[in-house]
Amino acid sequence: MTEKTLNTLEYYKIIHKLEDYATTTLGKKQCHELKPMTDIKEINEALSETTDAANRIRLQGPLSLSGARDIRGSIKRLEIGSSLGISELLSIQVLLTAALRAKNYGRKAEDTLTEEDTLTPLFNSIEPLSPIAKELSRCILSEDEISDDASSKLKQIRRSMGSINGRIHAQLNTLLNTHRSQLQEGVVTVRNGRYCLPVKVEYKGQFQGMVHDQSSTGSTYFIEPMAVIKLNNELRELEISEQKEIEIILAKLSQEVGQYTEELLVNLETLSKLDFIFAKALLSRDYKGTAPIFNTKGYLHIKDGRHPLLDPKKVVPTTIYLGDKFNLLVITGPNTGGKTVSLKTTGLLTLMGQSGLHIPAFEGSILAVFKQIYADIGDEQSIEQNLSTFSAHMTNIAPILQKADSDSLVLFDELGAGTDPTEGAALAMSILSFLHNLGVRTMATTHYSELKVFALSTEGVENASCEFNVETLSPTYRLLIGIPGKSNAFAISKKLGIEDHIIETAKSFIGKQEKDFEDIISELEVARAEVEAEQEQIAIYKEEAKRLKEQLDKQKQELDRRKEKILTEANDQARQILQEAKETADKSIRQINKLGVSGGLTKDLEAERSKLREKLNETDKRAQKVRAPHKKHKASEFKIGDSVRVVPLGIKGTVDTLPTAKGTLYVQMGIMRSQFHIKDLELLSESTISGPSGKIDSYSKGSTSKIRMSKSLSVSSEVNLIGMTTDEAIATLDKYLDDAYLAHLGQVRVVHGRGTGALKNAVHNRLRHLSYVKDFRLGSFGEGNTGVTIVNFDTASK
Repeated sequence: MTEKTLNTLEYYKIIHKLEDYATTTLGKKQCHELKPMTDIKEINEALSETTDAANRIRLQGPLSLSGARDIRGSIKRLEIGSSLGISELLSIQVLLTAALRAKNYGRKAEDTLTEEDTLTPLFNSIEPLSPIAKELSRCILSEDEISDDASSKLKQIRRSMGSINGRIHAQLNTLLNTHRSQLQEGVVTVRNGRYCLPVKVEYKGQFQGMVHDQSSTGSTYFIEPMAVIKLNNELRELEISEQKEIEIILAKLSQEVGQYTEELLVNLETLSKLDFIFAKALLSRDYKGTAPIFNTKGYLHIKDGRHPLLDPKKVVPTTIYLGDKFNLLVITGPNTGGKTVSLKTTGLLTLMGQSGLHIPAFEGSILAVFKQIYADIGDEQSIEQNLSTFSAHMTNIAPILQKADSDSLVLFDELGAGTDPTEGAALAMSILSFLHNLGVRTMATTHYSELKVFALSTEGVENASCEFNVETLSPTYRLLIGIPGKSNAFAISKKLGIEDHIIETAKSFIGKQEKDFEDIISELEVARAEVEAEQEQIAIYKEEAKRLKEQLDKQKQELDRRKEKILTEANDQARQILQEAKETADKSIRQINKLGVSGGLTKDLEAERSKLREKLNETDKRAQKVRAPHKKHKASEFKIGDSVRVVPLGIKGTVDTLPTAKGTLYVQMGIMRSQFHIKDLELLSESTISGPSGKIDSYSKGSTSKIRMSKSLSVSSEVNLIGMTTDEAIATLDKYLDDAYLAHLGQVRVVHGRGTGALKNAVHNRLRHLSYVKDFRLGSFGEGNTGVTIVNFDTASK
């Protein structure tokens, strides 16, 4: 890109802003030297780095590299074996501190990023050299001070210096008090590195010591008292020793640092590049920029682009596209309407994008890679060169016509202006036709109506205009592609107070063809405004429809949620009812078994069955409220041996009798046999089960096995009593052992823990009194040891 183009499009103003975001000297230098690139691969790599840095800033905040200095000179001296000064070593220490911060910043990003980005290799290449940095930090306090702890000898020398300083000041204070009348002031001063007293000139001969200086008036002599000369000499010797020890320390430190010159150089280059990349990201954040998509086909589509140097609160976003269906865009319209801003925005955003910078435009904007961008914007008159506006334009345009090709972007502002309108318009059309035939992407602003007609009648050329509000006499700065602009000179003049008769006379001077053309443009403008208004109304309707749809979706989701909640509550309630029925049935079965063992007490058995039937009827009434709907069957569909589900109880059984005229029949459910109405029964799609002779007893055995199998699937082989009281544990144990025994479990584990042994003793005592318990023992290794009891059931009694 030519320097003239970069200056015309104000590219360097962007670069100056970019430099402000860099914190290191070399980072600012890279920003200052940034130029647009023409290799699409390099451009995309630079944009990826900017995007990745912007993402890291969004997740972690900016990267701080403040304080890092250019140490290339120090590195060269280290490479030839020279010793560095305090400030040079301090600069290296500051650089290593910044390197450590950058390294930690990169490591922190690893926890938030889903995958490595383009900056990961840069962060990985940093070597903080922590031992060297700590040693430098321990020895160097500031640019002119070495720490006392840098060496034991230095510490001893400075301790001795402090002691002698104390003795000197004590001696001088004594002299101040005893010779106050002979002194000009009661203070101790330093001359040539020696402590002195300001003695009046008349007492010079009476004051023993060495004269080091005299005041400008000659009234005061600065004399080193004889009493402190020896002490001052000792102090001076210690200062020399101190300096020598400091030089030894600096040489040692330089030797240690000199082993890592390569790492230091890599750190410097890496931190400088990171500073440059993060400066680009910070500029993007300031401009609310996005990464453009580049192509080599000459197509650009800037979506809601904003000129970055205009006030972001006032600038109006504009959409510009070029290079697809047309490669020449002619922009017309009144002055101050935004035509020149559209040209500069297109050119500057292209330069920024090709420099690896984000552009202030909407996500997904497309830019083309141009080898050259040529711009003739503003008259740029030169008084010294004695050039007019027209001559200045032609001077700029001549080399453009010689060099422009299909890989160029050309921007003309007020093409053909500054001369006779007829000749200017003809020359402008000729220039544009020449560039159009070469396939050059071109944008030109003009006031000439002839160029509007040229754009309408030439394929690959498109009109555009900057919208202007005649009522307020102000531009809207919107670029309208496809619509030629109107100068609005008459309307503006009338608004500004020009009388009607003058305007009417002016209109009479315009030819009919031109007038008709302007009328067509006005009609197009009105039609466009109406279409836009209708589109806005349609957009409002769409938004309202979308809002109503979302509202209905939310209502549907709420209804589904309530329905789910109601069903869940109903299922929970039904489950509770069935659990109560199950417990009642279990209790009755145990009671019936006990009665059966003790002898055929038919009366007692019948009483227990009646009691169970009453309980089931009560449960049936409660379950009616939460019962799920089921298929109704006719009486003729039921046959003896059919598998059915008793809906109120949720238990499977087998039809034992045919339905009566009232629709009732008996159902065998294991050892229980009860009467139900066919409306409470649901036929199952199982095969009819019957014994060889069709007798119920033959089926009952299989049905009981089914119930027991279901029971065994639901009963665990272990019960945990830890944390319960003895009474709670025994009750839980009884219930569990009954269930396990009925489920035909051969062996179970009772977990009671070790503790004090009280719970274990209570469990064992209870097990001794249960007839269906064959034996029990404490668990062995791998079974829980003494915290578990293994119980074996007496299977012979089942």
